[in-house]
Amino acid sequence: MKIMVAIKRVIDYAVKIRVKPDKSGVVTQNVKMSMNPFCEIALEEALRIRESGLASEVVAVTMGPSQCLDTLRTGLAMGADRGIHVDSTSALHPLHVAKILRNLVQIEKPSLIILGKQAIDDDCNQTGQMVAGLLNWPQGTFASKVVLDKEKEEVTVDREVDDGIETVQLKLPAVITTDLRLNQPRYATLPNIMKAKSKPIKKFTPQELNVEIKSDLEIVEVTEPPKRKAGVMVSSVDELIEKLKNEAKVI
Repeated sequence: MKIMVAIKRVIDYAVKIRVKPDKSGVVTQNVKMSMNPFCEIALEEALRIRESGLASEVVAVTMGPSQCLDTLRTGLAMGADRGIHVDSTSALHPLHVAKILRNLVQIEKPSLIILGKQAIDDDCNQTGQMVAGLLNWPQGTFASKVVLDKEKEEVTVDREVDDGIETVQLKLPAVITTDLRLNQPRYATLPNIMKAKSKPIKKFTPQELNVEIKSDLEIVEVTEPPKRKAGVMVSSVDELIEKLKNEAKVI
């Protein structure tokens, strides 16, 4: 069984984001970039499934300019068997990514696609659902636990929902998106980083995959959130209640 994992290059989660002076986006030049944390979790889960003997191959897929190869190499160093890079200098929105993944599925024939539930740069939380819709595959989103049954060709997914945990059973092939509590991703060791340099990476363009990069979405303006007022220290519970009643007016 083959597992396909989509990974995305984003600004590192520890970096303080700065908005461009013209408010057209955020500053990305000379900024540390890394793999999206949710994608790390997705890749880790795929590797654990392979290591348990339930899958034979993990293929990591990334999309974007040539700099994305660094992120893909990180995925290979973590343990992915090979990589696919879809080279594009155009901005890719969730529907573009979903269409590219759909067409890659027709080439690679995976039984399972695992993605992070969202990317920390745009927070869209749309790609996994769109891929499942385009492929007409069942989906288990916000997964906090994944149990694969190879004999029955099904996967059981515990989903984190507002009311608690929802358990769904999906027939393979299927799409899963991962939540934070699913696992703790491994670090790439130095020997594996060296091995990753010799692992194969296949390259495509959106045009070769018959995907037109055209968007009806236009980003009008990007602004920083308003600065929060400083907190107030209170000396007693009575003072806190008085401020909540008369100043904040929340009780």
